[in-house]
Amino acid sequence: MDPTISPTYRPYFAHHGLTDFDALWALTLEPVDLPNRERGGHSEVTRLTLDAPGLPTRTFFLKRQTNHLGRSLRRPLGEPTFSREVRNIETFHRLDIPALTVAYHAERRRDHNWEAILATPELEDYTDLVSLNEQWEALSQPIRRSIVVSCAALLRRLHARRWRHGSLYAKHVFLRPDAAATHGFAACFIDLEKARPLINPRHERRRDVQRFARRLTQWGGEEWRLFLDEYLGRSGDGRRDARWQTILERESLQSAERS
Repeated sequence: MDPTISPTYRPYFAHHGLTDFDALWALTLEPVDLPNRERGGHSEVTRLTLDAPGLPTRTFFLKRQTNHLGRSLRRPLGEPTFSREVRNIETFHRLDIPALTVAYHAERRRDHNWEAILATPELEDYTDLVSLNEQWEALSQPIRRSIVVSCAALLRRLHARRWRHGSLYAKHVFLRPDAAATHGFAACFIDLEKARPLINPRHERRRDVQRFARRLTQWGGEEWRLFLDEYLGRSGDGRRDARWQTILERESLQSAERS
């Protein structure tokens, strides 16, 4: 397939002669974490910083994979997981669910291998929720409340649109201060490879929220009550709210004990 390049970011790739697949594939860059060798293939993430005439320098997360395949209704014989993630990103934007954006995407078959590239721009001025959790004690009470409510509103929007994240760890939620945002922070999702429409809403929503709670070791009863007030819509169902709070506090406590 021909590469799909966002018009916003094309000048960066064009200025460095990186608009074709071979050029990006040949770059030697240091992985930001251990390669993913699930599914019998290989997938890794690197950082790529580019400039362009008249534009500010931007950093991209450049992800490359070989034979890292999944199946979907659209392509039941298999496809690179990046292709599914790109479709999910496009769907989230169409549904007005805040998420990362795509700068470059392409895939190809070569020598019996299936290769794919996905580049996404770094979320400038955003911080992942795990990092915010690590500095929780140093944050003011109003800032903490804004973070909690912003996260709850983001998850509520996701599930109200009848989608699930599928891998909703706190590190996949990013926030930045924004005076124009309803709750004081702009919040968005990354890593949408496993996102799907809800099939069993009650179970899948709970799974998303439970996984989200696991690394939030600094959140206590007050934070979870505030989170549930926003996420559940202040319904006043005391027994349901109590069950939810017990589940989430247990998840975060168990994570703290393991760390």
